[in-house]
Amino acid sequence: MRYDYEGVDKSRAEAMVGHMTSSFAAVTGQCLAGGYTVAVADEFQYVDPVDGSVSSHQGVRYLFTDGSRVIFRLSGTAGSGATVRMYLEKYEADRSKLGSHPLEALGVLVQVALELSDLEKFTGRKEPTVIT
Repeated sequence: MRYDYEGVDKSRAEAMVGHMTSSFAAVTGQCLAGGYTVAVADEFQYVDPVDGSVSSHQGVRYLFTDGSRVIFRLSGTAGSGATVRMYLEKYEADRSKLGSHPLEALGVLVQVALELSDLEKFTGRKEPTVIT
């Protein structure tokens, strides 16, 4: 699932990313709400499979020990505003819960992501503009 926060001040969005990258060591291994334990916290890069070119600083990624993950990416940062995109994927081992509504199933993971990013503090946003 993706949560978009559109029209965010570019400098505040970049400050949020800086906050997250500076706390990678502190959050790795930490057990958060819902029992989510951070296995990996890093900035990821894209390697083109055709020409091998590398694009660094593509976003911030949190991988959890249960296989769930949260990714933050900024887009539209060339102008004055930015969009913060928050991608959420939850691993669910209990097959009886697979039919749950996505917003319910991801509720705790969303809270974990917001805690890790301090998104509201940096952007002033309490709600996403788009959920897909």
